[in-house]
Amino acid sequence: SCDATQLCNCSSMGLDFIPSGLTSKITTLNLAHNRIKHILSQDLQQTVNLRVLLLQSNEISSIDEDSFRSLGKLELLDLSNNSLAHLSPAWFGHLFSLQHLRLQGNSYRDLGKSSPFSSLRNLSSLHLGNRWFSRIRQGNFEGIELLDKLWIEGGNLSQYEPGSLKSIKKINHMIIRIRSIKVFSAIVRDLLHSVIWLEVREIAFSIPAEVQLLGVMTSSFAKKISFKKALLTDATVPEIISILEDMPKLVEVEIIDCRLLGTGRWKIQIQANQSQTLTVLTVEKLSIEQFYLFTNLKDLEGLLSLLTKVTVINTKVFLVPCSLSKHLLSLEYLDLSANLLGDQSLEHSACRDGWPSLQTLNLSQNSLSDLEMTGKSLSHLRKLILLDISQNNFG
Repeated sequence: SCDATQLCNCSSMGLDFIPSGLTSKITTLNLAHNRIKHILSQDLQQTVNLRVLLLQSNEISSIDEDSFRSLGKLELLDLSNNSLAHLSPAWFGHLFSLQHLRLQGNSYRDLGKSSPFSSLRNLSSLHLGNRWFSRIRQGNFEGIELLDKLWIEGGNLSQYEPGSLKSIKKINHMIIRIRSIKVFSAIVRDLLHSVIWLEVREIAFSIPAEVQLLGVMTSSFAKKISFKKALLTDATVPEIISILEDMPKLVEVEIIDCRLLGTGRWKIQIQANQSQTLTVLTVEKLSIEQFYLFTNLKDLEGLLSLLTKVTVINTKVFLVPCSLSKHLLSLEYLDLSANLLGDQSLEHSACRDGWPSLQTLNLSQNSLSDLEMTGKSLSHLRKLILLDISQNNFG
């Protein structure tokens, strides 16, 4: 079904093949969620003005070498979640305008012996990898110099040839799902000066000796580091903090959907070289199984004075120690929503001389019940402009 805007939506129609009769008028073709197995040379021959081609979630196992030859204006190609066992450089050879390429969720184990992407000079975002993807070779990314986003599904990535990603001069946001710290360390070594925001997912930081392999990150120019669905322990957190503190341009750290095994009793005293750049910290849905035994985090106090924006949400926070609040000297924005703060614990957390620079405070979805007491607890925050105490238990 095609409309007047040259958009053809043929998704979820049970198609076994690309329909015939497609013309040069079409600019967007959605063939997602069908049962297409093969793409033949003639299927897209006439669609010379196509800008968007969506083929995700089919059963595509073969593509004729010149299937996309006519698609010189194509900007987005989605081949994700199909059955492609290999990638051919010939497929992409004439896609000179391509900006977004999605190849994740297929069955290829590597990217071949050369670069499938050497013709894609305008590529902006690339998403690749799958549960079988195990090897990256030198030369696999030749031809790509600048990416806004590179996303690698590398949960079983076990072989990485050093230098493979070095040809990319700048990556604004790199997302990698990976289990091997050794391979991750080798990748980071190639990205020291090119990645602005590095996001690592599903990695387990459980052995201090392994975390030490990431010491190379202290030379990274990344401005933002995100950990998602990662595992942290009391033994490895100090090592990680020490590395992050030494990163010369790091401004922001994000910890989302992670698990921490421990109670904050760090086995190694954190020897922080007080980062002069780190000002933003976000912790969201951090699972601490014995959160009620968590210690007062005294070792962290020295790291906090330059933080200007802190978000700790949905993490079962029931108290911010007064001594810690007093060290948050530069804090202007604090979001503690969806936690377990009550009237008494807020009084302790927002103690006199705590949060002296605070302008925005979000305490929504906690366990506050006494409005007058909440007002008293916060009355000394002279710079406070915005306060959110919605969805609490006030009468």
